[in-house]
Amino acid sequence: MSVVLSESHPEHPFNLIPELCRKFFDLGWATGTGGGISIKMGDKYYVAPSGVQKERIRPDEIFILDAEQEVVEEPRTTEKKLKMSECTPLFFNAYRMRNAGACLHTHSQSCVLISLLCDKEFRISHIEMIKGVSNNVTKKALGFRNSLVVPIIENTDFEADLTSSMAECMKKYPESCAVLVRRHGMYVWGDTWQKAKGAVECIDYLMELAIRMKSLGLEWEPQPKSVP
Repeated sequence: MSVVLSESHPEHPFNLIPELCRKFFDLGWATGTGGGISIKMGDKYYVAPSGVQKERIRPDEIFILDAEQEVVEEPRTTEKKLKMSECTPLFFNAYRMRNAGACLHTHSQSCVLISLLCDKEFRISHIEMIKGVSNNVTKKALGFRNSLVVPIIENTDFEADLTSSMAECMKKYPESCAVLVRRHGMYVWGDTWQKAKGAVECIDYLMELAIRMKSLGLEWEPQPKSVP
């Protein structure tokens, strides 16, 4: 059972979502108004709005939804009319299909480049940071010699149109906690916001490293016999 925090608590979604949005902006994962963050607490889902400067988002600009994806509380700000995130139906894929506690969306350049370098999936092994990602079925951390596999789906003109292809991809890759969208970005989820945050950081690190490895002619998923 998830703990319900007071609205003044620093880890309440009202406060945590703006903090994470600022961190993602600083990392280059949410430039312009790109990217998105959603967190579940109790039976409510807190979602950052669409079309906002992520580094300037405030607690009173967060939407609250129920399990049916219906808005139960509009943002409390009276300064402007905000729109629900275009990512919302994709976030709910993770909540409905994976019972996630959080789902994060980034627009990192590493995600986009990897989606162009790979065909149907990104695979990497024998890198220490793989240990920071868990198998979505066993809930156990991957090992150094395991392969991290992140599937790729094709982008569409409108984000909501990705909902069904993302869901189909999640069915085909039940062990993955992430989906890449070609030429677009990545969705990552976890049982808690901490696990989702840790996973997205590790996966992005691994993708950036793979790009550098390719430029040096190194394999990013070497055969076991080539690694001590």
